[in-house]
Amino acid sequence: MKLEPIPAIFLLILCAAPAGALAQSPPMTLRQAIDRALGENPQATIAKVNEKDATAAAALARTQLIPQLRFTEDISRGNDPVYVFGERLREREFTQSDFALNALNRPQPLGNFSSRFSGSWMAFDSWKTEKEIRGTDLAKKSAADSSKAVSQQIVLRVVGAYQSVLYAEREVGVAEHEEQTAETLLTQVSGRVKAGLAVDSDRMAAQVNMAARKEELIAARGDRDVAWAELSAAMGVPDLPVTQLNPIEPHTFPSSSLDDELALAAKARPDLMALGDAQRAQGEAVEAARSEFGPRVSAYGNWEEDRGSLTSPGGNNWVAGVQISVDILPLGKRDQLARASATKQRIDAELRQQQEQVRLDVSRAHIHRETAELSLETARAAMDQAAESLRILRNRYNAGLATITDLLRAEDAERGSQSNYWHAVYGNAMAYAQLLYAEGMLTPDAAEGLQ
Repeated sequence: MKLEPIPAIFLLILCAAPAGALAQSPPMTLRQAIDRALGENPQATIAKVNEKDATAAAALARTQLIPQLRFTEDISRGNDPVYVFGERLREREFTQSDFALNALNRPQPLGNFSSRFSGSWMAFDSWKTEKEIRGTDLAKKSAADSSKAVSQQIVLRVVGAYQSVLYAEREVGVAEHEEQTAETLLTQVSGRVKAGLAVDSDRMAAQVNMAARKEELIAARGDRDVAWAELSAAMGVPDLPVTQLNPIEPHTFPSSSLDDELALAAKARPDLMALGDAQRAQGEAVEAARSEFGPRVSAYGNWEEDRGSLTSPGGNNWVAGVQISVDILPLGKRDQLARASATKQRIDAELRQQQEQVRLDVSRAHIHRETAELSLETARAAMDQAAESLRILRNRYNAGLATITDLLRAEDAERGSQSNYWHAVYGNAMAYAQLLYAEGMLTPDAAEGLQ
């Protein structure tokens, strides 16, 4: 009785099949997973809220250039001598009898209805407001760049989790195939033992092999469940249903020199751009703090109408003026300037540190991409060689020219070569994704090229 290999097409179907029954709906592509993650991941939501906050702060800074106008309706009543004397004057109802000592010392309670319009405008503040506006505009741009950086982090995480699920599915498919092969082998070896063509130790070896394959299948299914949980967390969808994914096929990705990749990262990395904008924004904050030492010129005005009742006639008055102020003892402002300068130095250092980190990230990703590409070529050749070796060993074992130990060793090698190959396929795609991320180019559109 010969041990027939399972057709390769059946193996591919098993490897590509997801958990449970084959999906009845179209497979979820990597782009669909990324788009959903960018819409539902809490990190993306936080980044968008921060961007909105910075936009509102930029708009708020501009309101300082707008004159302030207020309306006040004041209703009061009292017998305070100063209050009664002043309100009678404002109401234009002061008479000769109000000069009587008794009326001045012990006036009767008086009510007043006051309608007031007042306004103020900072005409000049040593350009402090203009510098604050430039700073908030740069902070707004920094928040937008930070949001892009968060989006690329989410894309990279989804790519990794998506590929982990695919690799876990492949491992489950291979493990299921190997379990079926081990079961077939055990049946055939048992038949050979009964026929006297093999010793009992061959059957025991086949039984041990069968148990090992079952353990591997259990472990593979557990890894698949963990991979789905990681994909669910990466997408920000706690109740993500287990469905079919669109497999990532082997690719040969474009390559360029390390110098070109470093130059691209220096221009395109959103986290670097965000820090650069934050650095310039803090520079404006330092200049605004210096402007606090300069003079201020403000204008103000007030118009008021006072009446004894809502319907009675009364008097009105107005006041307008210009105020010039200079702080001659600006101790607090010196501390404020020192604090702003210290923050600027911290951001300068963070930017330099991040620039060095980006160079390291790009260099590491460049090497990993080259290594992954070579590993894929090696794994593909090893898998072909292992498959051919297993075919020969099966024929030799069926002809009685090889032991079951030789056959099991060849099956282990073939199984390991398949696992290594698909690990190399996904590792190659992941290495390219990490390179795109290091360059600042891992957008949803760029991620589509991985599939």
